[in-house]
Amino acid sequence: MDLNAIKNRLDQMNKQATSNSGGGKSLFWKPSVGKEVVRVVPNKYNKQFPFTEMLFYYGIGQRVMASPQNWQEKDPIQEFTKQLRNSGDKENWRLAKKLDAKTRIFAPIIVRGQEDEGVKLWQFGKEVYQDFLNMAADEEIGDYTDIVGGRDIKLTTVGPSLKTSALTGDDVTAKNLLENQPNPLEVFKRFSFDEVKAALQEYLSDGETQVSTTTTTTTATPAPVSNNYSLDTNKSKSKADQFDDLFSDDKSKGDDLPF
Repeated sequence: MDLNAIKNRLDQMNKQATSNSGGGKSLFWKPSVGKEVVRVVPNKYNKQFPFTEMLFYYGIGQRVMASPQNWQEKDPIQEFTKQLRNSGDKENWRLAKKLDAKTRIFAPIIVRGQEDEGVKLWQFGKEVYQDFLNMAADEEIGDYTDIVGGRDIKLTTVGPSLKTSALTGDDVTAKNLLENQPNPLEVFKRFSFDEVKAALQEYLSDGETQVSTTTTTTTATPAPVSNNYSLDTNKSKSKADQFDDLFSDDKSKGDDLPF
């Protein structure tokens, strides 16, 4: 292996990443190849819990969408997937699973050696999240976010340092790190109900995806397996009207499920 070639390629990738971010300070951090040491900082927005859980939709619309559920607001995609599951139809269940929001977790951290860049957000999935929770529950480790007797996280060992240490030796710096933190709920665009609904409708329309609402009659010659779904059995309505009916607040018809 040519180590010089490896290092050159790594430098190129780092420069490209900086170029893509516009050269400015990034709010986010992710581990890179090699040894990394970080410190989880007490969460300014939740003193009792350092992590922020958020729900995102991938592959629906032109970009990743943060679910309105993150702000305790109605989410049309969540309502739609509930209706799909309530239909009892196997294909609808598959579509619902495909549309489900994915959980991502954010932790405020500082990178050792780069403390002057301030607090960044580290985004990770459930497996790393579980590791962090297990470490906190371990009596021999405890509160690794404590600014006086907490612990740095050595990512190469996938665990905390056994040596306790202060967040920083400077009180002014410590106050700055605790007060100046990006808030995950403010970093991402807050999509409205209508915006998310429009993205879902576009997603379903682009793939000509329809939601099944009827039980077909068995014939001598089985129909070919299809991944198409039908929004409603009311063929007199336009597809857009059928879609809007899914989110109607009118309960006068009793069960407002479209199935």
